[in-house]
Amino acid sequence: MKDFFKQVFSSCLGTILAFSLLTTLSLSALITVLAFFSSQEGSRPKKDSILVFNTGIIIQDRQPSSSLGNVIAGDFPQVLSLREVTESIRAAIEDEKITGILLDGRQNSLNGYASLREVRQALEEFQAAGKKIYAYDVEMTEREYYLNSLADEIWLNPLGGIEMNGLGSEQLFFQGALEQYGIGVQVVRVGEFKSAVEPFTETEFSPENRQQTEVLLTDLWTNFKTTIAGDRPFSDTLVQTLADTQGLLSPERAQADQLVTRLAYFDELLTELKTFTGTDLDDDLPQVSLTDYSLEVSLERLRQSSQNQVAVVYAEGTIVGGEGTPDSIGGDALSRQLRELRQDPEVKAVVLRINSPGGSAIASEIILRELQLIREADKPVIVSMGDVAASGGYWIATESDRIFAQPNTITGSIGVFGILPNVQEIANNNGLTWDSVETGDLANLGTISRSKTAAELAIFQNFVDEIYAEFIDRVSTARGLTETEVNNIAQGRVWSGAAAREINLVDELGGLSEAIAYAVDQAELGEDFTVQEYPRPRSWEAELFGDFFGIQGSQGSDPFSQELRHLQESITLWRSLNDPKQVYALMPWQPRID
Repeated sequence: MKDFFKQVFSSCLGTILAFSLLTTLSLSALITVLAFFSSQEGSRPKKDSILVFNTGIIIQDRQPSSSLGNVIAGDFPQVLSLREVTESIRAAIEDEKITGILLDGRQNSLNGYASLREVRQALEEFQAAGKKIYAYDVEMTEREYYLNSLADEIWLNPLGGIEMNGLGSEQLFFQGALEQYGIGVQVVRVGEFKSAVEPFTETEFSPENRQQTEVLLTDLWTNFKTTIAGDRPFSDTLVQTLADTQGLLSPERAQADQLVTRLAYFDELLTELKTFTGTDLDDDLPQVSLTDYSLEVSLERLRQSSQNQVAVVYAEGTIVGGEGTPDSIGGDALSRQLRELRQDPEVKAVVLRINSPGGSAIASEIILRELQLIREADKPVIVSMGDVAASGGYWIATESDRIFAQPNTITGSIGVFGILPNVQEIANNNGLTWDSVETGDLANLGTISRSKTAAELAIFQNFVDEIYAEFIDRVSTARGLTETEVNNIAQGRVWSGAAAREINLVDELGGLSEAIAYAVDQAELGEDFTVQEYPRPRSWEAELFGDFFGIQGSQGSDPFSQELRHLQESITLWRSLNDPKQVYALMPWQPRID
């Protein structure tokens, strides 16, 4: 119940902010309210406290919108933005009351490797300051171990284990089912690696798609091996041997190979932490959760003020036309937000954080135009790529002064395709027919009642060819490459961030904090600036009528539930594609690397 009211209060802060703009509530009054809330027991660390990082926290690029349904149901998943996590860890470096960090992996909900690398960087800084990091887990996958490996001590439950079997990627193909049910699909595309259409036309990976997937996974796996081997007293050859011969490691094997330092139960770890912090064994361990501590850090940030603002703009999800949804990037919505930032005299620089596989080519171009106008207004635009910034996500990245990516960011996929379904056979088999009256040979160009004629396919192919040529030109101009050079690394092929750096698709390896620091330097702001994030998440109050019944049920974590969820995500993705020309700059497949 305490957490329920805490979450309700946190959501209400958005309302307080809104009312403060309409009434005489001053910033100091708002800070007083926040100070009262953050001063409650558990939200502030005591002397020699452990900062508990529950890896069951959902880490997203930005805070999601909330719904009134969640409030009524008391359903509050722990969600922190990536910046909240990294800034809280960095704040703990200077906090004399924080003596160590516990990575509590009893529940896990970790996201992509590029985002985890940014969290690792903050943890490494914490460690370099002479503060200790403990990690505890029961069942670790490679993703959890990638984060835990840097800990000074890694504790594993005696009945737990570690998955160490390499990285793999599976693709679901619909072609057989579509054929069985009589649903036809025609495609137009440019780029031999542009395989986004393959699930609808093939039953297995094409040779080109298999090749690019193997190269990408090899890059990510190499980065994984060298990273964890640099943390622990073993070589990356051991990691490969374990992946080839063991797959799943027993606790005893994990300890023998020095992947973990101790096998113990969680209560034994608590005893160790009490000894470490000098706490009497009969007393409670002094601790503060990362979610509570982030409130303290947010409060301190609210106290800061400046006439100079660095705007961090999040482009997360599939790029679609119009306003978009909470899970997609609406071309009109994001371009409007960028226009407001361009016209705001306090905004001195923009950092565009991209976490997108792409989408509508036209929507991408609408967004890119606003980025171009921001640069023409002498405001630097810096791009930070997250876990994925491909196709349309890379398209919008080209209008920038510098591009940052992590070595394990998935990027590139410079290619274009169109997909043209028809339901003629399945309809006819069930007694449905069509007839039409036309005033021109192409009047029914967009129909799904039949397959496209050769003339109609040529029209769509022409759209695709023109947009691909435009894409190549955008990249050529932005990256200082010839069109031939771009075409050689394009063709719809995806690259790791490290490989993209080598072929000049990105400028520098680094995360969001490095991109912000570069933007500050380019705008010559010195120490006089604040960072603001956009778009603002909609609170449950703003969703009062639209999301009243938007209660989200829990999702299973078993393999069958995950497979169903992946299928649902795939269907949702394709239903969201609304480019008027049916032309898309979209990555070949949704990243699903395990």
